[in-house]
Amino acid sequence: MNILYTRTSTIDQKTDRQRVKEKEFDLVVEDKISGSVPFFERPGGIKILNLLEDRKITSLSVWQVDRLGRNLLDILSTIKLFSDRKINICFIDQGLNTLLEDGKENPIATMFISMLGCIGEMMRNQILENQKQGIAIAKLKNVYRGRKPGATEKQEDWVKKEKVAKVKALLEKGVSYQLIQDTVNCSPNFIIKVKKTLLHAA
Repeated sequence: MNILYTRTSTIDQKTDRQRVKEKEFDLVVEDKISGSVPFFERPGGIKILNLLEDRKITSLSVWQVDRLGRNLLDILSTIKLFSDRKINICFIDQGLNTLLEDGKENPIATMFISMLGCIGEMMRNQILENQKQGIAIAKLKNVYRGRKPGATEKQEDWVKKEKVAKVKALLEKGVSYQLIQDTVNCSPNFIIKVKKTLLHAA
């Protein structure tokens, strides 16, 4: 089975660009989750792992290295698991294959993947650092404020929020609290509130 894996960080992002050759594959597996989450801890990654354990995968294709993940060690360990089983991973846009035609590891691809993975990890860390600096500057200028003590929000306005809709959609798919936190950037209490309010769960 030839599988195409696609990933975006949030549920409102599209994977159209990653699916340009999807008709060439037997199955497309999609994740809407942060690249910082280890590959085999994602819903789609778990599905692929199960197929891998059942020996149903002959190859895996991904649009770019950063779609596989944003953590270099996790990227390399994921590739190693496939390589150990003689299963090639093709990074379509970058023209890289993890295995040579004789089934041996491709050293040139490994070098480039390591470089690209490192760049992806650095970019993610820089984004997080910029966010922290932006909040710190806003606080110094006294323009960054949380909700005022005692402030309330009408429930009909709250349920219309995009963030609430994202959490609800992920809960309905059975995604774990930790993965929802990483994907939507919210607290466990926020998830519990969505669940109690919109899914009528205790």
